[in-house]
Amino acid sequence: MRCASFAIDDRESYGIVERGMIREADEAFRTQYPDLRSVLAADQLDALAGATEAPVPLSRVCLLPPILHPDKIICVGQNYLAHIREMGNEPGAYPAIFTRYASSMCGHEMPLVRPKVSEKYDFEGELALVIGRAGREIPAEKALDHIAGYTCFMDGSIRDYQRHTAQFWPGKNFVATGAMGPWLVTSEEIGDPAGQHLTTRLNGTEVQSSPVSDLAATVPEIIAYLSTVTELLPGDVIATGTPGGVGAARKPPLWLKPGDTLDVEISGIGTLSNPIHAEA
Repeated sequence: MRCASFAIDDRESYGIVERGMIREADEAFRTQYPDLRSVLAADQLDALAGATEAPVPLSRVCLLPPILHPDKIICVGQNYLAHIREMGNEPGAYPAIFTRYASSMCGHEMPLVRPKVSEKYDFEGELALVIGRAGREIPAEKALDHIAGYTCFMDGSIRDYQRHTAQFWPGKNFVATGAMGPWLVTSEEIGDPAGQHLTTRLNGTEVQSSPVSDLAATVPEIIAYLSTVTELLPGDVIATGTPGGVGAARKPPLWLKPGDTLDVEISGIGTLSNPIHAEA
């Protein structure tokens, strides 16, 4: 099942995507569960399929990030082996963790914004997972049971600000520099996420291509580590890292600029596409 959050007629809603159409959750269901996060928290994702209205074309709606108001957006840095090598590093003993704010994220086909203060705006295509069942100290062998589904993620990085200090936060939280979508594909459709393939394209040219199996810390290991520190809640988003090929590692560097279009495609999920705009 593919679930999406969207805007239509100046209001936010959610529903199920099928064959280029979207079926909105009916009014009674939305009254009880106002967004996808609340559906996940109540363990009512299966019930959503039987509580929808007549389909409308996807072209009628503006797709938003699948989870609009997550309690947490947690990102893993330098987690693909090829990316670790291209940055001149070795795999660490523990995952490198940082956070993003919801205000830094856009939905499918929404403009990503290069800030005025920097031209060093880099692309990072990633697989993200969304927690469906809360947990603390989750063992790795049980971790996949806590995942509601998966989505494409663009962890846009303002590289000079990212490197001001040892903390990544400044380069990862400029408004509208990251993206997530186009929808959430439920975990039973994906199975083992390591079996998927990620491709990033800039203006139609492939710039990243990697099997998800190249992760240094696997999806179950990430969940086990994070849940040791904090309780993972339904709707929490975890971005698992980017493959090799980022702009900062190229000679010369390849930065995103206004007028570009970036696509992040993951097998089994679809393609997240965003134009790049200059900050007004």
